[in-house]
Amino acid sequence: MPGLPTPSGSEPRRLLIRAVNWLGDAVMTTPALQRLRERFPRSHFTLLTDQKLASLWLHHPALDRVLTFSREEGVFSLASRLRAETFDGALILPNSPRSAIETWLARIPRRTGYARPWRNAFLTQAIPARPDNSPMRKRPVREIRRLAGHGRRPAMEGDSPVRTAPLLGHQIHEYLHLASALGADSSPLPPFLTVTPEEVEGAGKTWLPRCMQLCGPLASTCPPLVLGLNPSAAYGPAKRWPVENFAAVARELRRWKENCVCVVFGAANDREIGETIARQSGGCALNLAGQTSLRELMILLKLCRVVLTNDSGPMHVAAALGTPVVALFGSTSPELTGPGLPGDPRHQVLRAAAPCSPCFRRSCPIDLRCLTAISVSQAVSALRQVLKLG
Repeated sequence: MPGLPTPSGSEPRRLLIRAVNWLGDAVMTTPALQRLRERFPRSHFTLLTDQKLASLWLHHPALDRVLTFSREEGVFSLASRLRAETFDGALILPNSPRSAIETWLARIPRRTGYARPWRNAFLTQAIPARPDNSPMRKRPVREIRRLAGHGRRPAMEGDSPVRTAPLLGHQIHEYLHLASALGADSSPLPPFLTVTPEEVEGAGKTWLPRCMQLCGPLASTCPPLVLGLNPSAAYGPAKRWPVENFAAVARELRRWKENCVCVVFGAANDREIGETIARQSGGCALNLAGQTSLRELMILLKLCRVVLTNDSGPMHVAAALGTPVVALFGSTSPELTGPGLPGDPRHQVLRAAAPCSPCFRRSCPIDLRCLTAISVSQAVSALRQVLKLG
């Protein structure tokens, strides 16, 4: 549906877009950025982002410029820098008070963001929540124990994985609704990121030889089939499928396709997990956890035929780059944060029928049945189906 007219009825000349600070959330803002660019093709868009995410936005067609800040920079210092840019409007995507205060101190005349306590006075346009908004409610431990003891049984080996239907509760609609306050179309688009062909070609020359080594003599006649494994999730252990299951998937896929090679992704604190998977895979997994920059991670995810991943930032990045994903959901909800555009058939979501899920907790107070009930065979079957369709 089309958006609402801008408050002044005029096109912003220089718009500041204050980005969110988490990787997965940042990817889910891209449909709103694309809709804003459609609505205001002549406006100059500057994205203000945490410096750790700066490379995510390279070559993005919706943006003209990227400004960065460090988490150590004070609000007055940042506001002073913004004031010198003479923006005539700001769209504030985070819900934090500080993000609104930054633009107020910068004296940006029009400041649009969601209405929230402690920040409405700093906005010129405080947007109410969507009527069909589906907030994440963290379940109390007592409720989880009650549901686990008296609810449905957890999914068992051989059960069909639960797949999600497209719902308006997805987080991309939150950002689209906010963009519509400036006049943008709020109709959904798939999240979108880009890497250049030159980047992909360079990464292929650097990383594919390492994958070919894992294929042995077969590599000379059959190029490696590269699959990504992402066992990490920054939010907490309640979003992490067991490490040994990732290794078992790698072994099963190698039995299915001799030229199959798995690449393990993750942050620096995931190196030990990556080593465990590589060791238990029987020599068909390459551990790159902690060895890539964000930009290198993006390029490598683009090179993968499919990625098996927990609900995480890299899951969203892979989907936005056009790489199919098989996503494992436990404590969180795919209806709210599933990969890509809800209902996209390229992606598959696996989740167990645990009655206490989603609980939105960082760690599980019981037995993590929402993830442990997802079997290795279910994951392998989903991956094989994606590969056959591709």
